[in-house]
Amino acid sequence: MGEVHRLLIEHGKTGVLQFDLDRRVVEAAAAYLGSEATDTGYLYSGWAQSALPHKKLSDDRSWHITTDHVSLLVEPGKRHGLTSEPVSVGVPYGSRARLILIYLQSEALKTNSREVELGKTLHAWLKRLEIPIGGKSMAAVRDQAERISRCRMSFQIKNGTRTGLVNQNILDTAMFVDDDSQQGSLFLETARLSEMFYEQLRKHPVPLEERAIGQIANNSMAIDLYCWLAYRLHALTGPTPITWKALHGQFARGQTAIPQFRWYFKQTLELALAVYPDANVEVTDRGLTLNPSRPPVAAKVISVARRLKA
Repeated sequence: MGEVHRLLIEHGKTGVLQFDLDRRVVEAAAAYLGSEATDTGYLYSGWAQSALPHKKLSDDRSWHITTDHVSLLVEPGKRHGLTSEPVSVGVPYGSRARLILIYLQSEALKTNSREVELGKTLHAWLKRLEIPIGGKSMAAVRDQAERISRCRMSFQIKNGTRTGLVNQNILDTAMFVDDDSQQGSLFLETARLSEMFYEQLRKHPVPLEERAIGQIANNSMAIDLYCWLAYRLHALTGPTPITWKALHGQFARGQTAIPQFRWYFKQTLELALAVYPDANVEVTDRGLTLNPSRPPVAAKVISVARRLKA
C-alpha cells in the first residue's frame, strides 16, 4: 500500500489534506479508496507500451512513437466532402481519445463482440467516470471519436529477434448520425472493431480498474502511466530499472527536455500511483525501479480475460 493510502486510512482525508502533499493526489487516492465500483476495463497490451499524443497535432501530421518493444504509427484519416476535396481530420489525442479507446475495447471483450454501441451506452460509461456529457466536454468526445474511426495505425512489436507488424484500422465500420446541436457535425453512434485488432485484443488484454481510470480521466499521461504499470508490474520477477532516457522516449517523445520532463513525470506518477495502491515503484536519480507487484485487478478477473484468448 502506498504512503498516501496509509495516511488516509490513519488520518482520514481531512487530516491528510493538512499535510504537505499534492492535493490532486490526496483527492484521487481518497476517491479511489472510497469507491465501491468493481467494474473492469480492458486495453490491448500494445497501447500499454505506447501511446497517442497528449496534445493536438496539425490535422495532416502522422504520429510515430518507438519504445523498447513497440513502435506505433498513427496516420490521420480523411472526411469526405460532397462538394469539396476530402479533408484530414487529424490523429486522436489527449485524455478523451484514451477513454474512448478503453471503452471500445472493454465493451468488445465484455460482450464478446466486435460490435460496440457508442450512443447512450458511452454516455452512461462517461457518467460513471464522472465525465460531463454536455457542452465542450461532449464536443471533445465527438471529435476524438471521429478521429479514432477514421485513422489508420500500425503496431510493430519486437519479441527477441522476431518482429511482427500489424497494419490495420482500429474500426472496420462506423455509423455516424447528424448532431443537431452542432451544424454540419457528425456523432459516432456505433462501431465495429476490425477483426485483426479484435483478435489481438483478445489474445493480449490488460485488465484495468474503471474506478482508477475515473480518478485520472482528465490527465492523459497519468492514464498512460497507470496502463503501463498495470501491464508491467505483475509480470516482473525482480527489480527492473528504467532510465530517464527511456521514460522520456516513451512518455514525452522528445517534446520537452529531460530535466523539465523529470519534474512533470514525478508529479504525474504520484497521481497514477494514487489509484494503484499495490504498485511498488521507486524513483531514483537514474529513473525508476519497477518491482514485482500485485495487478490492479483481481487474479480471477485476469483468468477470465485469459480465457478470452481461447
